[in-house]
Amino acid sequence: MIDDESVFRSTLRVLLKKRGWRVLEADGGERGLEILQDQHPDVVICDLLMPKGNGYQMIRSIREQRGRLSKTRVIITTSSPYEADRVTALAEGADAYLMKPVVASELLVLLDQWTPPDASDSTETDAPDRPESSTMRVTFWGVRGSVPTPGPDTVRYGGNTSCVEIRVNGEIIVLDAGTGIRPLGAALSTEFNGKPTHVTLLLTHTHWDHIQGFPFFKPAYNPKNTLSVLGYEGARKGLEATLSNQMESPFFPISLPELPGNITIKELKGMSFTIGSVQVTTAYANHPGVCVGYRLTTRHGSVVYMPDNELFMRLKAQQNQGDGEKTSDTQSFAKHQDQKLLDFIRDADVLILDSQYDEAEYKQRVGWGHSCMNDSVALAVAAGVRKFYMFHHDPEHSDARITEFVSQGRKLAGKLGNRTSVDAAAEGCTIELPLPSDAEAS
Repeated sequence: MIDDESVFRSTLRVLLKKRGWRVLEADGGERGLEILQDQHPDVVICDLLMPKGNGYQMIRSIREQRGRLSKTRVIITTSSPYEADRVTALAEGADAYLMKPVVASELLVLLDQWTPPDASDSTETDAPDRPESSTMRVTFWGVRGSVPTPGPDTVRYGGNTSCVEIRVNGEIIVLDAGTGIRPLGAALSTEFNGKPTHVTLLLTHTHWDHIQGFPFFKPAYNPKNTLSVLGYEGARKGLEATLSNQMESPFFPISLPELPGNITIKELKGMSFTIGSVQVTTAYANHPGVCVGYRLTTRHGSVVYMPDNELFMRLKAQQNQGDGEKTSDTQSFAKHQDQKLLDFIRDADVLILDSQYDEAEYKQRVGWGHSCMNDSVALAVAAGVRKFYMFHHDPEHSDARITEFVSQGRKLAGKLGNRTSVDAAAEGCTIELPLPSDAEAS
């Protein structure tokens, strides 16, 4: 049983031991693989999204070991409501796919059909330190979701897809590589004027609007530059394979290996690491496939970036309308999932969060992986965030429509009695977080 939720593991452990199963446990994929190599279990019950190796990786690892693990059954458990994730997991080789909260009777029926139980009992990226800067700067280069939307109606907020730059303590950290990374790359090339540059690119996931600008990133074409690309393995293919595929002929004239820059691509396993003096923690988002949000923390403050996420409470409420039997357990589960996100963003100085729809639009797009603006504002207020920026603007939303969102969001924050500042991310906007006065004095 591989799951980072200790409560989930303990509940199933009691149930399975009563049925005569010997239960081995791991709180992440890395430890799970070790147990697999050593114990060759009959059944693996594995969470889809967890630290140090996701469920897709576990399936592939098991299916690649056709000798020792050829008879091992794999059950994926998940809170993801997306049909695409179920289809992908089964296509990769999972034997079953169960939604959380898992119904015990459904699980036991599956296990009874398979191997009889045993009656026995059971158990990153570092960069050189650089001088501390006086401010931490956050600049928006792309704020749109799904597809670029240039035109007269998107001049104020911008039409490029996701890309945010963070400058602090000599580090250049780029969040996502949507089309906004093209003008960022041009600006960096002008600024450094041929001098060696190091950039760290953090990818939340590999949906096209978050990687489509990568082939046009000018610093990647300078052999003096180094570019570190970090992210998590995709649902079907690894990170490097996905980035390479979009640059293969006939899609692009230059392949990834042909880029002159010194590029390294690393798939992350753990949920925390450092970039120089910047502490980075991650959390899985509720979005199709493997998708994360990043929290970057320095002495200047903290920035949370989660461009794609669908909050659970409204999602589950819409999905279970009229189903009284499921409502109580489901709402309790949904509340728990949203609480984890609230804890992740708590007291952030800057929160950049998916706020793509209003309440009416969301009803037509339940399960698409994006949030209602009202819920995002309420979450930011509840978490005590200082500055909240709506992000992943819908391609159908004009400047005027987004401005309406800002007005509505500010009114809602005011009603909730919080001082959280509410705005919409706009291309070219820069936020500065100075060092606290006591830090400057030291």
